[in-house]
Amino acid sequence: MENYDFILENLRFHIYEENTIIFFGWYRDDNPEKRYLEVFLDKKKLEIEYHNQAGIPVRQKYLRYKANVSEEIQGIVHLPDNWREAKELRIYCVNGDKKVLTMALKSDWLQRRRDSIECYVETDQYVDGKLILAGWAVADGEIKYRLVDHKGNEIKYEITRNYRRDVKAVFEEIDDDYMCGFKIEAPVNKFNRGKLFLSCGEKESVYDTAIRSLNADGKEPGVFVKGINYLRRYGLAAALIKTKAKLLGEKDVDDAKFKYKEWIQKYGVKQEELEEQRNTTFAYQPTFSIVIPLYNTRPKYLKEMVDSIIGQTYTNWQLCLADASEDKSLLSPYLKEYARKDSRIEYKELEENKGISKNTNAAIEMAAGEFIVLADHDDIMPANALFECARVLNEDATIDIIYSDEDKVDMSGKKYFEPHFKSDFNIDLLCSMNYICHLFVVKKEIIEKVGMLRSEFDGAQDHDFILRCTEVAKNIKHIPKILYHWRCHINSTASNPESKMYAFEAGRKAVQEHYDRIGIPAEVEHGQFYGMYKTKFLWEGQPLISIVIPNKDHVDDLKKCMDSIEEKSTYRNFEFVIVENNSTEQETFDYYKEIEEKENVTVLYYEGEFNFSRINNYGVKNAKGEYILLLNNDTEIINPDCLKEMLGYCMRDDVGIVGARLYYEDDTIQHAGVILGFGGMAGHAFIGLSRFDDGYFSRIICAQDLSAVTAACMMVKKEIFEAVGGLTEEYRVAFNDIDFCMKVRTLGKLIVYNPAAELYHYESKSRGLEDTPEKVERFNSEVARFIESWSKELEAGDPYYNPNLTLDKADFSLKE
Repeated sequence: MENYDFILENLRFHIYEENTIIFFGWYRDDNPEKRYLEVFLDKKKLEIEYHNQAGIPVRQKYLRYKANVSEEIQGIVHLPDNWREAKELRIYCVNGDKKVLTMALKSDWLQRRRDSIECYVETDQYVDGKLILAGWAVADGEIKYRLVDHKGNEIKYEITRNYRRDVKAVFEEIDDDYMCGFKIEAPVNKFNRGKLFLSCGEKESVYDTAIRSLNADGKEPGVFVKGINYLRRYGLAAALIKTKAKLLGEKDVDDAKFKYKEWIQKYGVKQEELEEQRNTTFAYQPTFSIVIPLYNTRPKYLKEMVDSIIGQTYTNWQLCLADASEDKSLLSPYLKEYARKDSRIEYKELEENKGISKNTNAAIEMAAGEFIVLADHDDIMPANALFECARVLNEDATIDIIYSDEDKVDMSGKKYFEPHFKSDFNIDLLCSMNYICHLFVVKKEIIEKVGMLRSEFDGAQDHDFILRCTEVAKNIKHIPKILYHWRCHINSTASNPESKMYAFEAGRKAVQEHYDRIGIPAEVEHGQFYGMYKTKFLWEGQPLISIVIPNKDHVDDLKKCMDSIEEKSTYRNFEFVIVENNSTEQETFDYYKEIEEKENVTVLYYEGEFNFSRINNYGVKNAKGEYILLLNNDTEIINPDCLKEMLGYCMRDDVGIVGARLYYEDDTIQHAGVILGFGGMAGHAFIGLSRFDDGYFSRIICAQDLSAVTAACMMVKKEIFEAVGGLTEEYRVAFNDIDFCMKVRTLGKLIVYNPAAELYHYESKSRGLEDTPEKVERFNSEVARFIESWSKELEAGDPYYNPNLTLDKADFSLKE
């Protein structure tokens, strides 16, 4: 049976026209031709004025529905003056003789909507002694803001306003220059809840701040006070869930855990699959030696771990247990019984506790298998873990290292949460954090080359060990499946990082020694959060960077871009290569004459219609620098070390291209790397999130290797640029940068995203939108060319993205 529903995306009042509502939506099955809508106020039918939209912008807008929406239905309805006296507004979807109710709204709901300010607070946090509230608000007049504490006392603040193109796209009736974005900063010392009032005339909206209380000295309060504040804001039920989540080690209380539960039910390994695995015999049957150091392990956890190994569907394994517990009698009865029942289980009682590295080494010394598997004494391995490892080794016998995805399990061993779906091998992400962790399987021959675990890195011994192993491994395989459950408890860095501060310093030293071993001059610092690291390269010399900027008029943008570099950049050996393209304003040419007086500025005059690839190729051909920075004229650097940060990575022999973190003017992310497959083709990661967000497992703020970065700000070695023939000129506007990155990757070079290089990108000011049939057609032809050129790579999926994550959104959320 067909479903004739209309999906109502949004309904609101017109900002300026009294008694007028606007609604947006689309038809299921993408079949608008046979359907229409009816709107009733009680029994009175109201007229609908349609302003429908179609094309690529609509498809992109509704990608998350995976319904291939081609047309957005936008209806305007003028309510009668006495609409408040009615009981209900109803919207129906009609198809032939079938009428389906889409939405019923009580008039008192409409009244509340009419009397409120259209607004949304996106950021509510305490940073460096300031309460920060940021978001947007729209009204038919000047909006007044008032911030008060829990006693009603007014709090002084500073407010900045900014343009929000995303809000303008929804509220089309507001002026193009309407500054609807706001950011409120209030120095607060003693603060206990508060409210933000937004008013315009008789309309008012109130936002309750969620910021945690601060003591009089500006420090965060204890757990009890935090709990009281959470209770006041969210109520008893939410507070209980929050408390439970804290006890279980979860970081955020939202629906993520419920989505993961659904994901497990749909995509997790089924019982019939496990039975099939048990009946499978591989041609190659490697022995996996699972090495586990024990120290005062709770018998319950030991039993769960050992039982999970005994339950493996692949049976050619050896379990090596080294017990350094203070009281050996605690575990000895269990270990003896396990060893008696199963000859694959061996254990050794160590005379003393020499730390996790030496205890693990004692277990490794017992290993007889070709592959060593690292595991912790209180974690759990799913039944298919070793089978999946054996399977990939039968597909490729040259594999040296295997690692998998992982999640966390609560103290009961029954509830799973916080799945970490990882990138394929990513050396720069590994230098930013130990993203590999578990399950980690390494060929014993590799250990014989690099040595075992080192006690001087206890706390981060696995990070150091993994780095050393990957340095000599020729084939590293990532299995994108959950093959390890990491138990999360109060003494685990997974839930209480402050409990192991020494571990993070050991991790920093591990990354530092990695660079020292491979001969790269670098200094490793602690990153933004515990367990994260930042690399500063210490190269000798200061090579010339040629900054190639195409330009057509928009002198203000170009000047802002160049001035930001001239005035802020700590790296000084650069030249500007401005490529003029069909400007018409005399002001532009006057500015060219002015800047050409400078020694480090060259203005080139490109003739011909707009072709982004050809324009940049022309600029690079005439550039003098050893390194090229392709830069849009509508960008502005933020941090003074921006160029230095990009150059540091670009000077490495294994790196071909370096990209940056770009923000829209409203401080949301415009670019944090490119993922193949987003939006059906390729798209920017984390687009639209706040610049203060750290993203999925902190990937917004970690340097890492990716498939592509945007040419709005892209640094590349000139010799690499020339080696691949520059940008492909058949891509006049779209996909030229992604295609270029793909070509560079075929040379075996890495594409690095460095979030420490930050810029604003006032996107599309210069070129405009794809808003004509000719532009849409050109875009479609470039799409077809890209698919034809890189079909194999698109089919395989992005190696730096995980197939268990969605391609319909850019936030790295779970596949639905």
